Amino acid sequence: MSKIEIFVNVEEEIEELEIIEKVLYSAIEKEKLENIFFNLIIVDNNYIHDLNKNYRNIDRETDVITFALEDENSIILPSSERILGDIYISLDKAKTQAKDYGHSLLRELSFLAVHGFYHLLGYDHMTKEEEKIMFQKQEEVLDAFKITR
Repeated sequence: MSKIEIFVNVEEEIEELEIIEKVLYSAIEKEKLENIFFNLIIVDNNYIHDLNKNYRNIDRETDVITFALEDENSIILPSSERILGDIYISLDKAKTQAKDYGHSLLRELSFLAVHGFYHLLGYDHMTKEEEKIMFQKQEEVLDAFKITR
């Protein structure tokens, strides 16, 4: 049984989270994973800016940042479970990007959550080949929910 914990560290209600949680569970199912655990944390620009500065040495806010526990070889976890780590999303940045890209906040938050999920699994987009694989997986998950641009 997989488990996603969602934490909202902003002062507003985010009605899209119920659908986003379903989208993430669908991604877990699509990847045929079991006993997966991770956190989705919604924060503001100041919080994610601090994370980006302190952990990536990038002095600005970002839309999503992940901390993948499986990237750390010194952490030993029970073999029957995979604790993937944390996905942080800036609600402020997601709202701005949704407006800039001309799509819904649901689309932007869903994209960022699924994007973060695939980063936790070790996918990346540093090369065109990696980007193609990762973004295809993301779009398949979002398309299944008809969450389009």
